[in-house]
Amino acid sequence: MPQTPAEKPHIVLSHEMLMPLQPLLEGAYQVHRLWDYPDRLAFLDGPGRQVRAIVHAGELVLAKDLLSEMPRLGLIACVSVGYDGVDVPWCKQHGIAVTHSTGLNAADVADHAVGLVLAAWRGIVEGDQKLRSGHWTSMERMSPRHGLRGRKAGIVGLGHIGEAVARRLEAFELKVSWWAPRPKDTDRPRARSLLDLARDSDILVVCARPDANNRHLINQAVIEALGAQGLLVNIARGSLVDEDALIAALKDGRLGMAGLDVFDHEPTPASRWAGVPHTVLTPHTAGATLDSIPAMVGLTVENLRRFFKGEALASPVDG
Repeated sequence: MPQTPAEKPHIVLSHEMLMPLQPLLEGAYQVHRLWDYPDRLAFLDGPGRQVRAIVHAGELVLAKDLLSEMPRLGLIACVSVGYDGVDVPWCKQHGIAVTHSTGLNAADVADHAVGLVLAAWRGIVEGDQKLRSGHWTSMERMSPRHGLRGRKAGIVGLGHIGEAVARRLEAFELKVSWWAPRPKDTDRPRARSLLDLARDSDILVVCARPDANNRHLINQAVIEALGAQGLLVNIARGSLVDEDALIAALKDGRLGMAGLDVFDHEPTPASRWAGVPHTVLTPHTAGATLDSIPAMVGLTVENLRRFFKGEALASPVDG
């Protein structure tokens, strides 16, 4: 016999981008939408007292003062791989489990990273714009670019995505090295420092997981170490790159090129990038494919099911 709304466990969707999940979840849960309550107190005095799980987009910040006033909350289920908007240690101290969709979109994100490398390094977007604007003539051609073979690529963060990017770049006959704060069991050479990696790379691909300690990890010094011929690609999080320093370096030629799928503030305003040369920009789409999204949603639904059945969670966040 179907459950009545009063019998269904209460959950909340944290952001409008998650609205497509509502029909999928309503069969088993009483679904609330946080954005329907611009007054936080109205939410906390109403459904907030009944909510036992939050379905969340992990890059968005969940305020601890909100969470602390939800007495029955026991799970934050991030549909995304990232969970940098959630204070995991605080949640664990307060008996709130956190899950995420670990590794499920790594291949798609890595494909996108390589697409940004190719588009920026070979001037593909610039060439498209030149052709469409009528500037391809027998007298006016694009300057030749270097090929990729034999170039050096540095990977910042060698997790699921970093490994997948490394494998793909090696197929293009690039020499791949990496750096992260902690060593890892791998045959690929690890640079002594991030600065050393940048100095020794033609292309630097940012794949690190963001946390409270690595905001602007890619700072002015790292950008200048990569240099006037270098390419910076970021498919991780915008917070990892000092965006003001990046834009300034691109404008005055201290950095050669950039390929970005993520930004410090999203959506990033178009005006911020007007006149910034040698860039390929995409609107945070690297991990959002018709293949990866159903898998990530499916894992989120499974984590919800296990939580409410009292079973071990499928993909808990460690740490």
